[in-house]
Amino acid sequence: MPVQVVSAEFARTATRPQEWPRGPAPEIAFVGRSNVGKSSMRKGLARVSATPGRTRALQFFDVAVRPTPAARPRPIRFCDLPGYGFAKVSKVERDRWAAMIEDYLRERDVLRAVVLIVDVRHPPAESDLEALTFLRDGGRQVIVAATKTDKLPRTRVGAALRAVEADLGLGRGEVVPFSAMEGTGADALWARIAAVTAAEAREDAQEPPSGA
Repeated sequence: MPVQVVSAEFARTATRPQEWPRGPAPEIAFVGRSNVGKSSMRKGLARVSATPGRTRALQFFDVAVRPTPAARPRPIRFCDLPGYGFAKVSKVERDRWAAMIEDYLRERDVLRAVVLIVDVRHPPAESDLEALTFLRDGGRQVIVAATKTDKLPRTRVGAALRAVEADLGLGRGEVVPFSAMEGTGADALWARIAAVTAAEAREDAQEPPSGA
């Protein structure tokens, strides 16, 4: 049964830890090279009517989902990170963005998984490999999604996915294919996200009350 998105709204932008939203909602971050389709993917998962166009800041979104028809809505927060691989800005600006992103990925305690987005049409860039290594070394759970499958003939999509998995050192079926244009892949990606946050919900439910 697909996850039902009950509500989704823009929360805030942030450039410093003091500006990060508070609260215990589990967080899912989206990261990838510039122009890889990060915003389109997030909108394909949970549509938000209007957001500021600040690509140089972290953008947070509050989402409520119902994993099953009988379940109560659960809060999840999304965070769009600025795209990496930005060649048209100064080194000082690149370094500032990198520091902001690294601080978030290292320090954010409610961050439960990072969706690393790659373009299925091309071999992963060195920056993609570096991002995957950085996230794994930091102990972050990574979900790899390959966008723009609609740009390839259907007969080539499977081989392209296998090539991406091989280049990233992943097993068969680990990369989630996604197309915002065709509206495919959202259910599969939500299933991965729901599994991460559902595991946390079960752990919280099993903890004894304080003072017990």
